[in-house]
Amino acid sequence: MERGLISVDRWAEGSQAYFLTHLHADHTRGLTPAWSRGPLFCSRLSANLLPSRFPGFDLSLLRVLDVGAWHSLSLLSPSSASDTLVRVMPLDAHHCPGAVMYLFSGDFGSLLYTGDFRWETTSEKANRSRDMLVKALNGSRVNALYLDNTYCNPSYSFPSRRDAAQQVVDIIASHPKHHVIIGIDTLGKEDLLVHIARGAQNKDLGVARTVQTMHMLGFDEIFTTKTSLTRVRAVPRYSFTLDTLKGLNKIHPTIGIMPSGLPWALKPLDRNENFFDSLARSYYKNKAHEVASMEERLHPEIYTVPYSDHSCFMELHEFVQLVQPINMRGIVSSSSCYIDPSYYFGHWRRSVPNIPESTA
Repeated sequence: MERGLISVDRWAEGSQAYFLTHLHADHTRGLTPAWSRGPLFCSRLSANLLPSRFPGFDLSLLRVLDVGAWHSLSLLSPSSASDTLVRVMPLDAHHCPGAVMYLFSGDFGSLLYTGDFRWETTSEKANRSRDMLVKALNGSRVNALYLDNTYCNPSYSFPSRRDAAQQVVDIIASHPKHHVIIGIDTLGKEDLLVHIARGAQNKDLGVARTVQTMHMLGFDEIFTTKTSLTRVRAVPRYSFTLDTLKGLNKIHPTIGIMPSGLPWALKPLDRNENFFDSLARSYYKNKAHEVASMEERLHPEIYTVPYSDHSCFMELHEFVQLVQPINMRGIVSSSSCYIDPSYYFGHWRRSVPNIPESTA
């Protein structure tokens, strides 16, 4: 695909159409309430959530795309100054509310940008997306794949989110007299929270979300935003610190649960250190051939559970095998454990030049 046509999760000048995969902060850097560089395409749910994230945003720029349907865009070729037709199909990325992958098709062939995604083979939702993708490709290989390589390493092997969620429920049930805090993003892991609420068989779950967001996500009847009134509370992960937990334990016995695929620091934690910033850089050296356990203890009052909204290595392998890309590039380059997916999956590629980093 020519440069100057589209951008995905990149908000600088120079493109004619902009595509948002989802509303997590690392995919909206550069997007502001005053942003006005072109039409912004996204899923319907992301379009509904975006004004609360960017108050004052010009809503006339939004273009809603229905998942599983082809949409056509007429753009201007920067090289020939002639009209060029680009078709795009959003597919559910199963990452967080509103998250989608984009399959582009045109004179350039096909380009698939996964954004952040979880490709669980045991998930009925993922299987529906698989069927949509297979039908859309119609037997063709993907020319260029931009892949969520967050956990593109054989050392990462996660249980299904349902199994991991049940582990969280079991931990909570084993501490009936404790308060519980769960560190999560301000958007995402709602399925986990629903599983916890149903496992508790009551509304004893407080969630750090705005009333507006909870209404848009359809969770008004399941959760309460009055987190101070509940035994189990989901809190922003940036506020999840050892000092916070120690302070809560002075008031009432409290445990913390961190649901994430990230490996955690094996060194002592600083008092105010954010647990989610405590990556174990020695992880691969010490545990490269181990499978992630269902439950680990980082501290006497803290449990870590490998509940991940990103694909693990085997899921990535199955996905790449499905689309058989001619070329591929990882979308995550800032991770301390970054690995080019071509290192493991390069045998699916043909001998063609690398796709440029800024194509999408």
